[in-house]
Parts: sequence; structure tokens; C-alpha cells
Amino acid sequence: VGILSIPYALASGGWLSLVLLFAIATAAFYAGLLIQRCMDADPTIRTYPDMGERAFGNKGRVIASVVMYIELYLVATGFLILEGDNLQNLLPDVEFEVAGVKVGGQKGFIIIVALIILPTVWLDNLSLLSYVSASGVLASAVILGSVIWTGAFEGIGFQHKGTLINWGGIPTAVSLYAFCYCCHPVFPTLYTSMKKRHQFSNVLVVCFVLCTICYTSMAIFGYLMFGSDVQSQITLNLPTDKLSARVAIYTTLVNPISKYALMVTPIVNATKAWIRYPCDKRVVNLFVGTTLVISTLLVALAVPFFGSLMSLVGAFLSITASVMLPCVFYLKISGTYQRFNGEFFAVSLIILMSVAVAIFGTYTSVLDMIGKL
Repeated sequence: VGILSIPYALASGGWLSLVLLFAIATAAFYAGLLIQRCMDADPTIRTYPDMGERAFGNKGRVIASVVMYIELYLVATGFLILEGDNLQNLLPDVEFEVAGVKVGGQKGFIIIVALIILPTVWLDNLSLLSYVSASGVLASAVILGSVIWTGAFEGIGFQHKGTLINWGGIPTAVSLYAFCYCCHPVFPTLYTSMKKRHQFSNVLVVCFVLCTICYTSMAIFGYLMFGSDVQSQITLNLPTDKLSARVAIYTTLVNPISKYALMVTPIVNATKAWIRYPCDKRVVNLFVGTTLVISTLLVALAVPFFGSLMSLVGAFLSITASVMLPCVFYLKISGTYQRFNGEFFAVSLIILMSVAVAIFGTYTSVLDMIGKL
């Protein structure tokens, strides 16, 4: 999802905003190392909420859990909007009639996709979907290759110069850059599952370098192809009559359908744990899964603005879960907050940067959403 919106982020902030992409990547990488140090300091930490509890007790667990679950919920909602946008791009003249009411293309497609996705959240065994979801790495490479191919050989070219910097768009750009690195809540699970945990830092280096190269490539080529006209998902700019463009769009469409259930599984499991009524587990699973899909559908229909929603997720949730909280938890768990040394000031600086991104990015994205309603 991040790779689709990164050209729009660069177009919002201008060429110099790439410096901020690298700054966020570096801060996120360092936060990953801090998570490793926290887990090394206390072997009982096995999940992201465990780290919050170790640092600040039950309040820390609640904060870590709430931020993680809301982020997953809104990303799942973004999946529905993404599907609706791209299907409308492929089939612009299609309209739907529901109970005698005409529904526009995008909203109609969002409803249809939600119905297609619904059975996947009823499954107890997600092993099949996990294999399909693992294709996400390949999908990102296919989308990047298809976009570059379309620009190079389908008559679009890379002739747009763009602007050096757009101060008004910096908050949006930074928010979307932060969204690209919203992976840290899963790091503790990955770390505990590794046979050679001492290689975790090497894994982080490889992952962050490869991801940043992919993001930067897509941002630069997408911006050169479409300039300031690039949309919140670059697939919406691609000519649908070209084979390479259709490959990118179809790949984009398949991924969210396979990943939705995996994305919301932690929310479903947490909700089921709260329900203590003597009901059949199957009934509870159906009820919770269906309710979750319906609620994300309603949010997607009410706020069908992909770029603004992902910007809000990046500014308010991703930067909090992936950078700010790991730094705060580390200061408390390691006791570094009691020592005024270089590490303390470096971590504190990252926290201050995160707070600034959260405040300005959230304000801008909310204002943007209100303006579009």
C-alpha cells in the first residue's frame, strides 16, 4: 500500500522532501534496534504489548494495544477504498442499484469487495491466506516494474520536472513516508521466531535498505511520469488500455483481498477474548468477523479518501507505533532516561521529531478530510 502512495507523497512535498524520507527510514531502523535491546533486556517480552507492559505496567500494554489495533483497522479500511478506486478506474461507467437507490461506481465497488472479503474473515485456519499474502513481496516488485515499464515504453515518459519543495505539502509527505514504515508491532514476534536472533540487526539493515530503495525508485519515477498530477494511488494515473498498466492494477487489486483477513485477525482475536458469554466459538467468530467487515465498510463509504486516510494513519498511528513508543519504552526499560548521555539525547530527539510529525501531520490530514466531505 505504501509503494502506491509514495509518488503522491513526493509530489506533495517536492524533491527535497526525499531527505525526510531517509530521515524517517533511519529513525524507524533505529527504533527497530531499540526493540531488540528491550527484548534482550527482558526475555519475557514476546509481543509488542508485552513491551509496553514491561515499561509502564497495564497502562503501557493498553496504549500499545490500542495504537496497534486502530492502525490495523484503518489500514484494512484503506484496503476497501483502494479496491473501490482501482475498480472504478478500470470500469468507470458501471453503476449499481441497491434497494432502489443508485450507488456510484466507487462506493458500489467498495460494497462488492466487502462482500467478497467477508467469507475470508470467517476462516479459523488462515494458513492458505498466509501463503497468498506472502506473495506481497513479489507483488511490490511487479507493481514497481510495471510502472517503470509503462513510463519507459508506453509513451508516457519521464519528462515532468516537479518542484524543489512545497512547504504546504510537507506534513502530508512526511505522514505518508511514515506510513511506509509502519511495521514495528510485528518485530517482537519475528525476533522470537528467529533461530539466530543475533542476526536480527542484519535482517533490519537488509529490509530497510531494500524497502527504501523500492520506495525511492517508485517515488522518483512516478513523480517524473505524472508530476503534480499524480494521484494518491499511482495506479489511478496509469492508462488502462496498456498491458503493463493492467498488470500493475490487477496485482494491486488481488493483494488487499488476500491480506484483509490476516490484517484484522489480531483485532478479531482480541475482541473474542473480551466476549465471555457462553456461546459457540463458531458463532462468536462469525459475529465478530461480520461486524468488523461491516464497520470498516461503513467507514470506507463515509470517508472514501485513500490519500487522506493513509496520511492520518501515518501521522497519528504509524509514527507513534513504529518510532515514538519503541523509543519511550526503551528509555524506561533500559533506565537510559536516568543518564543524560549521548544516547539519551539521540532518542529524545527522535521522540520530539515523532511528536512534531504526529501533531502537524494529523492536523493536516484531518483538515484535508473535512475539506473533501
